[in-house]
Amino acid sequence: MTTSPPTKSFPQTLLARYFPQQITHRMTAEDWLMRGFLALGASFLLVGVVFPLCPMVVRSFQDTDGHWVGLANYVQYISTPALLTSLLNSLEIAVASALIAVLLAFGYAYALTRTALVGKAFFQILGMLPLFIPPLAHAIGLVYLFGRQGLVTNGILGLPGWDIHLYGAVGIILGETLYLFPQALIILITALNLTDARLYEAAQALRTPSWRTFFTITLPSVKYGLMSAIFVCFTLAFTDFGVPKVVGGDFNVLATDIYKQVIGQQNFSMGATISVFLLAPTLIAFVADRLIQRRQTSLVSARAVPLQPKPNLILDWVMFGFCLLIALFAVLVFATIILASFVKVWPYNFSLTFKHYNFDNVGGGGTAAYWNSIWMSLYTAIFGTIAVFLGAYLVEKGRGLIWLRSVTYFLSTVPLALPGLVLGLAYVFFFNNPSFLGLPISNPFLGLYGTMGILVLCNVIHFYTVCFLTATTALKQLDSEFESVSASMSVPFYKTFWQVTLPLSVPTILEIGGYFFVNSMVTISAIIFLYPPTLPLAAVAIVNMDDAGDIAPAAAMSTLIVITSMAIRVFYRLLTQGLQRRTQAWLKK
Repeated sequence: MTTSPPTKSFPQTLLARYFPQQITHRMTAEDWLMRGFLALGASFLLVGVVFPLCPMVVRSFQDTDGHWVGLANYVQYISTPALLTSLLNSLEIAVASALIAVLLAFGYAYALTRTALVGKAFFQILGMLPLFIPPLAHAIGLVYLFGRQGLVTNGILGLPGWDIHLYGAVGIILGETLYLFPQALIILITALNLTDARLYEAAQALRTPSWRTFFTITLPSVKYGLMSAIFVCFTLAFTDFGVPKVVGGDFNVLATDIYKQVIGQQNFSMGATISVFLLAPTLIAFVADRLIQRRQTSLVSARAVPLQPKPNLILDWVMFGFCLLIALFAVLVFATIILASFVKVWPYNFSLTFKHYNFDNVGGGGTAAYWNSIWMSLYTAIFGTIAVFLGAYLVEKGRGLIWLRSVTYFLSTVPLALPGLVLGLAYVFFFNNPSFLGLPISNPFLGLYGTMGILVLCNVIHFYTVCFLTATTALKQLDSEFESVSASMSVPFYKTFWQVTLPLSVPTILEIGGYFFVNSMVTISAIIFLYPPTLPLAAVAIVNMDDAGDIAPAAAMSTLIVITSMAIRVFYRLLTQGLQRRTQAWLKK
């Protein structure tokens, strides 16, 4: 954008003094190009986030034939005891799972960041292990351990049997805690790492007891991280479908109710109504989290000193035992899934076999489902990373149209509040409708329905917010002087982006791509209503195998998904190290 200064060749007249010439900005082709990209990014989010929600909410006010019935569906839902019980069950499960997961994750994160624990890197890897396992696979592992024919239930290695009554609230909370633990751990490790060691040195100089230091320095410094972890875990547990599907038994929750209404009874209107109930608490949690985060202030200044934990024999060994128990349980569940995939007949014949990896003899889509998931995850990683990084760049480094950049930023954060089931069902209502939002015009996106494209789009939007915030955080760390100097030298913004911003952001871009790939491999809820019969997917195949009673093949497919996700992370690590040596060498100078 160039500025034409007011002319100085005319004498300053009285008129010019009181009515000075306005500064005008002459739009260049480059400015129009940037604004065009920004409008394109906002349109992408409108199509992917806002438009699909409109027909879903409208459908909740219609009957199965599409006639307007007002609040009848909501009245029916509330007046049906079984359905209302599902809402209360979901709240109970979400609160209990979130509190237990955050409590355990806080102890684990505290051990990793504030103690001289032996084997920190080892425990950090094991703490993240459940992140690579689909929620439904967690539940399958628990069935093999604590189910009616489970090893623990019937006794193992001569130990007496222990029946925890897995099917119901106990099983769901146990499975959700496993699923939520690494999510909370990531947030809390980040929060605990941002601490100024000078506060602890001052407390030590004043001979403050350890317990008082914990309650007056440690807890206040991580309170926003704790709140954020609780809100995130509550939302994930409230909307999760995989764990309740396998171990829920007669304990119904909202997520399984939507599945039963849509898949079982083909009652899309009631499915939309339950989706609104599922959406409401997550929206409240999302807004509350945003409001609380606004009050967060910087606790680390430029003079801050990183904390170096000092050895404490008793505390270190207590935390070692605590972390070992959690890590062993996560490994035990994962090892059970692998073992079950190789055992002939659990628990009667433990001889090993590969027959469960022959998916052609079971339902769910066979080996094609596995390869379809890999292609879908690869497309999601490629197109999602491009969309997210370009969107974040235009919002963070763009010029002009401040209001549109603010709208784009807001729309980029909305997907975090959308449960996967709600997003998938909303896509069915929007992309499978011949008319566009009820208007007398054809839907230009109708051809996308039933293709790989809509699966990729749904996954990109489902995981958009976390990647967007990661990208904007990385871009904020790049000095705006790069853009200023480029503008002063008349270098187009796209050249600066390609030659400066992109190379400096390579590690972040790879991290975003890996996040998209791994989550697309394990997700079920967002795509279970969207996948066509010609495109079976691995995560959905696990659901179908579980429904058909083929638990061992479901464990085999889960094992393939986990191994693939972990291989991608290893590949990402190797690729990052290589690229960092080439693009980040300036950091070592």
